[in-house]
Amino acid sequence: MATLPAAEDLKVRADQAARACGVDLTAYRGEKEGRSPINGAVVSTLAWSEPDAVGETVRRARAAFATWRSVPAPVRGALVKRFGELLTEHKADLATLVSIEAGKVTSEALGEVQEMIDICDFAVGLSRQLYGRTMASERPGHRLMETWHPLGVVGVVSAFNFPVAVWSWNTAIALVCGDPVVWKPSEKTPLCALAADALLQRAIAEQGLSADLSQVVLGGPEVGEALVADRGVALLSATGSTRMGRAVGPVVADRFGRSLLELGGNNAAVIAPSADLALATRGIVFSAAGTAGQRCTTMRRVIAHSSIVDEVTERVAAAYRNLPVGDPMSEGTLVGPLLDERSYEAFVAAIEAAKAAGGEVVAGGERELADEAEGAYYVRPVVIRMPEQSEVMHTETFAPILYVLPYESFAEAIELNNAVPQGLSSSVFTQDQAEAELFCSAEGSDCGIVNVNIGTSGAEIGGAFGGEKETGGGRESGSDAWRAYMRRATNTINYSGELPLAQGVTFDI
Repeated sequence: MATLPAAEDLKVRADQAARACGVDLTAYRGEKEGRSPINGAVVSTLAWSEPDAVGETVRRARAAFATWRSVPAPVRGALVKRFGELLTEHKADLATLVSIEAGKVTSEALGEVQEMIDICDFAVGLSRQLYGRTMASERPGHRLMETWHPLGVVGVVSAFNFPVAVWSWNTAIALVCGDPVVWKPSEKTPLCALAADALLQRAIAEQGLSADLSQVVLGGPEVGEALVADRGVALLSATGSTRMGRAVGPVVADRFGRSLLELGGNNAAVIAPSADLALATRGIVFSAAGTAGQRCTTMRRVIAHSSIVDEVTERVAAAYRNLPVGDPMSEGTLVGPLLDERSYEAFVAAIEAAKAAGGEVVAGGERELADEAEGAYYVRPVVIRMPEQSEVMHTETFAPILYVLPYESFAEAIELNNAVPQGLSSSVFTQDQAEAELFCSAEGSDCGIVNVNIGTSGAEIGGAFGGEKETGGGRESGSDAWRAYMRRATNTINYSGELPLAQGVTFDI
């Protein structure tokens, strides 16, 4: 296993990558330390915004909106196109920062930046497809149609685990829809945010546009709270825990704003007797252990038929025992670190709770590399065999914990899949067409993402991303998710010269 990088080496790499993206680090110099989960070392020392500065930031965004909303959507798309080109040019630089601040292995960090590039491509095409409808009127000489208009300032609160991609999902679409963006990133990943914004600011400057179309406010929870509460924010898109969503939703609703919530996941895969177990094992291991279990779409439960549950458990356990755990920036590493000590403590507590509920640890669960970096938390992903569904499995632990439990009938498997309060992602591995169709039907999985013969993570930007129940109900990225960033108007146009009323009402004067 490769030795973890030295603290100074990591900071140098972070500074170089940030500057390559156009960040003037001297302009942000302050006292707030940012540490890398790779070795626990300080990689940034930045100034944070004060909560009372958020109002002025939103005011500038609203001023930019007054002009931006009148720019034709295809012209707005040209800005996003240029942003995508710059992301392509600096893909490696931004991915380096994602690895350093979020702890992602290089392949996943590059994949996250590729998502940003992909959503820019999607949004550019969308800029010429913001379609409304024309409807038949019951009144002669009348036409009904709907039109879509820019909504206003979009506030984005993002989480550490996807430090740049989720912002880009919102920002690329918001910009082509005519909306400026104010971004409060995770306090754990400030360099990622400054670098991504610097690239967008370069595109904005090249187009001769207002810098206030995109703004970043660094800070802790109190800065996010100020953004959530600001009446000038038309749409608040927040990614995080269900607990956070319970706090954000009522505040936005109280001021009659819109919220787009992407909250917790507690995702399962059903493994049917007919499943290709080699394929299923690969899908399970990536979904459950990728990003060290720190994805909202991480697979946390395997529901396997009783006739194959032993084999499925051993196949996954065998793979887990051989997973390369260590420095995420070293070639060959598949599992990087947990975010911090708090994440590690939650990992240990969940394992103990599962044991108390009758669970058996089949593989993993150990801390690794503790002697190399006291402030870094690497763990061996754990497989826990459970006799039945229990309360511990209803809680999302943001760590690589995989619970395995058996089922007898396919109806029971669907019931177990749906038993948790979250409803983000789900999958079924089966060669039975009827089972696949049932799982995807209204009587099947109650999640926003329902997959067949692939794992629960790794969504493409072409489809709307989001979930149901305690996952929040929001939708981002592809499909018709753009509608969340616009307001709809229904227009009735009378060209008859008369004034008939709808529903046969008469009102003659």
